[in-house]
Amino acid sequence: MNNQNAQSQKMTQYRWVICGMLFLATTINYMDRQVLSLTWKDFIAPDFHWSDTDYGNIAAVFAIVYAIANLFSGRFMDWIGVKRGYLWAIGIWSLGACMHALCGLATMWHLNLGSTQEMIAATGDVALAVSTVSTYCFMISRFVLGLGESGNFPAAIKVTAEYFPMKDRAYATSIFNSGSTIGALVAPLTIPLLARYFKNLGVGNGWEMAFIIIGALGFLWLGAWIFIYQKPEESKHVNQAELAYIHQDDAVKAADDAVKATDQAEQAAGEARPGADEKPIPFLKFFTFPQTWAIFLAKLVTDGVWWFFLFWTPAYISDVYGLPSDNPTAMLLIFVLYAITMLAIYGGKLPTIIMNRTGLHAYDARLRAMLIFAVVPLLALFAQPLGAYSYWFPVIIIGLAGAAHQSWSANLFSVASDLFPKKAVGTMTGINGMAGGIGSYCINKYSGQLFDYADQTQMAFLGFQGKPAGYFIVFCYCAIAYVLGWICLKVLVPRYKAVKY
Repeated sequence: MNNQNAQSQKMTQYRWVICGMLFLATTINYMDRQVLSLTWKDFIAPDFHWSDTDYGNIAAVFAIVYAIANLFSGRFMDWIGVKRGYLWAIGIWSLGACMHALCGLATMWHLNLGSTQEMIAATGDVALAVSTVSTYCFMISRFVLGLGESGNFPAAIKVTAEYFPMKDRAYATSIFNSGSTIGALVAPLTIPLLARYFKNLGVGNGWEMAFIIIGALGFLWLGAWIFIYQKPEESKHVNQAELAYIHQDDAVKAADDAVKATDQAEQAAGEARPGADEKPIPFLKFFTFPQTWAIFLAKLVTDGVWWFFLFWTPAYISDVYGLPSDNPTAMLLIFVLYAITMLAIYGGKLPTIIMNRTGLHAYDARLRAMLIFAVVPLLALFAQPLGAYSYWFPVIIIGLAGAAHQSWSANLFSVASDLFPKKAVGTMTGINGMAGGIGSYCINKYSGQLFDYADQTQMAFLGFQGKPAGYFIVFCYCAIAYVLGWICLKVLVPRYKAVKY
């Protein structure tokens, strides 16, 4: 069909079906990672004699595996293609989610225990062995989960580039990325209830079926993806009008190719324009630039805050306020917390507003906006003291800090594109992810150890004792982390200075 007929034909809208599939995948992705945080304190820990240190180590493994795997998942998707790549990613992470349910059986088999009741009743060295073996079993499951989940966003971004023209990609990305927020909102309202329901039925201790059911959602998605996804050029659901709309940027690309060809000819004649022969930057060379260290350190000190809120808030509500995760009030608290973080959708607009009003360069406007986002988490200094009056105060404050983090993080990723050439942005994003993973690993691992120490010694800190004192210490770090990150950016790259290589 020629272009004239394509223009007169009513356009199909299959690209939005594909976008809907990406949204569902992201929602499932987020729910899978939250099953553990919503069940460990009140359902899993009693089975395996876990301490906070054990859980912190398990959460830390997921964080570091997810971060390292992100360095390679994008290249894997480019190599294998998104149809098969997505099948591998969601298949692996759904398998990892379901594997958690087998950790009890694996622990009993390894220690030659006859029943769950025998495992729960264990004392002394046997209880320690149960705790140790089960922790390693869960670490293996989290390893598989993190490995698979790292493929979701690279695959989704690649599918979006296939099915949407450039002008629509940001909108499509915002739609599928909202699945992370929806997953965070749905998880506390469903997962603890699933665990309680099956525990009351006598199906294991309940938490096993929560992992299996949420994990099974990924396999259902996988089955649908096999039939729904094809490249737009090959899909019978995409007509010529929609295909022409998807490929409307081809003319621009052809013009760019012509410019590149001209650049190459001029370069051969010794007349190439500056920057036309942009060379890739060797990986180790990145670490000689102050711009790299500014972004790396800003990410290192701040990213763990979000992961701490994600993995420890349900335990905080249970430890400090005695509200188990399946309590209606606890579920409402977590729901409200993540509803507040949705304010972050406005965070990306603030630098643009500042640019329009002041005429500042994008980098300088972004730093000004990030300073505002860095100040908001200082409210976390008051979370624990105000919590003495009502548990709503820390939950609302954590929600505001979480919204500020998401706004900060989105702008920090954009700083890489402000300071580095286009060919280096992917590598810098990977370095960014690695820094965040290291920070997340540390805050999860050492928070667990701190909480156990505070509980055992009844440590006192600024008027609080025991675990509340431990949480207050971590809240204090969370409060100042973003100011520290902003200082790293401002000191190392005080004004806009692009990397030239």
